[in-house]
Amino acid sequence: MKRNLVLILLVLVTALVLAACGGSAPAPTSTTSSSSAEPTEESASSATENDAGEAPLKVILFVNGLLGDKSFFDSAQRGVDRAVKDFGIEAKTIEAGDDQTQWEAAVIDTLENEDFDILIVGTFQMIEYLERFAPQYPDKKFIIYDAPVNYESGCCDNVYSVTYKQNEGSYLAGVYAAAMTTQDIDGMNPETVIGSIGGQEIPVILDFMVGYEQGAKDTNPDIQIIRQFANSWDDPAKGKELAKAQYSQGADIVFQIAAGTGQGVFEAAAEDGHYAIGVDSDQALIVEDADPDQAARILTSMMKNVDNSLYRAIDLHLKGELPYGQIEELGIAEGGVGLARNKYYDELTPDDVKTLVDEAEKKILDGEIKVETGF
Repeated sequence: MKRNLVLILLVLVTALVLAACGGSAPAPTSTTSSSSAEPTEESASSATENDAGEAPLKVILFVNGLLGDKSFFDSAQRGVDRAVKDFGIEAKTIEAGDDQTQWEAAVIDTLENEDFDILIVGTFQMIEYLERFAPQYPDKKFIIYDAPVNYESGCCDNVYSVTYKQNEGSYLAGVYAAAMTTQDIDGMNPETVIGSIGGQEIPVILDFMVGYEQGAKDTNPDIQIIRQFANSWDDPAKGKELAKAQYSQGADIVFQIAAGTGQGVFEAAAEDGHYAIGVDSDQALIVEDADPDQAARILTSMMKNVDNSLYRAIDLHLKGELPYGQIEELGIAEGGVGLARNKYYDELTPDDVKTLVDEAEKKILDGEIKVETGF
């Protein structure tokens, strides 16, 4: 009897130990996740309504880099945050980091271990992974922004691609820079020289630069334009070095198209008393709380409205209207790109320059101006 009692106790202890060890597996070290938005009364209400009928839409924003660039990826996050607030969806952000050798493992881990309805990725570096993996998950949906997958290969019917006519918005930035460089404003020199700094010499960045240079040349055929590449997206020191070199060569306005590296351009503009043009987001308004001196030197920004495009895509998905298996290209007409007209723009820009930019925008919309492309 005592022997049987001992055996029973051993079995019970073993079962308790196994239950205690049966926790979930640790998250992969190559990714970090963050809640995309604080719950709001509106989103809580929407989530309750979904729970009463069907489960909320589950979205993952996969960032092949890190948030905090105050530009491209942060814009994508804002779009998802708005969708959480307005549509009551559930969202998670995975930051895969800047080490490209870790991205594939992070994508595979996400696909195999995360619960989602839509996976959102961005940039051309993600094309290969979607073309390879999306067909293996036909019951899932995928969105890629700022780059299209190759639909002619016969794959990716469950992938929606959205791209942007950054050359159109950059044309306006070029018109603006060429007109502003001749104004009698503190920080503008008599020389008609402007500059641009790209993160890498790749087609999408060249598309910015081609539009920028065309707009500037159409405004002043004699203008000189300095074009350089930092070969990095997260090196503010390099951006600062290149911007200071351009300012020393006579440029008084530098268009930064380099994500985190572009933060150094703003630093140089503030230190040297010249100006910059931001990119992707309205960067003056983003940096003004942390550094008002820098914000005052950002005349405008060429906004690539990633946030609006992702918010729109999620909205259309919920309505059953998102065209999976297709590419959509969003320009000025669709609200995909545009020039920031904020308080700094209003205060520093003469009325005749504002009119010039508005007229150029109208001519693009009317088809009178055909903007060249870097693709």
